Amino acid sequence: MGTFLLLMAQASAEVGELATGKGEGGFGLNTDILQTNLINLAIIISVLVIFGRKVLGSTLKERRERIETAIKSAEQRLKEAQRGLAEQQQKLAQAQAEAEKIKQVAAENANKAKDAILAQAATDIERMKETAVADLNSEQEKAIAQLRQRVIALALQKVESELQTGIADDAQHRLVDRSIALLGGKG
Repeated sequence: MGTFLLLMAQASAEVGELATGKGEGGFGLNTDILQTNLINLAIIISVLVIFGRKVLGSTLKERRERIETAIKSAEQRLKEAQRGLAEQQQKLAQAQAEAEKIKQVAAENANKAKDAILAQAATDIERMKETAVADLNSEQEKAIAQLRQRVIALALQKVESELQTGIADDAQHRLVDRSIALLGGKG
């Protein structure tokens, strides 16, 4: 405060010198300290500097504290976001691993199903072949049986026709033997 008053006094002195140099002009400076209220201004400025510094200091301190709080809060949110990101990345990795396992299981199940279908198809084909062979054998036996009946019928017709015409005993024996042989008997 002492330096401030010293500066004010020097400013007054310089103003006084300027005013005396122009003594007659219409414009002049009043160098009387009591009349110009320089003391009042100095007091007001001193009070403002002393108390204003406290108010300004406390305002700046409060602002600094709010900024520090905001920075700490932002850093905390950043840490939480980074933790959340790390957790979500871990969950994503787990989900991708699970998806890969599901793909592998699905591929294995598809291969098993394919193998089962192929095995079932092979079994069905084999059964169809067996059925076809059995049907063929059955049809063949029916055809042989029909041929036998036809041969027997023809042989009987021939025998009857020869009997009606009267055949010799030798011829009758040969005919009977041949008919028995055709029927599968021994003769």
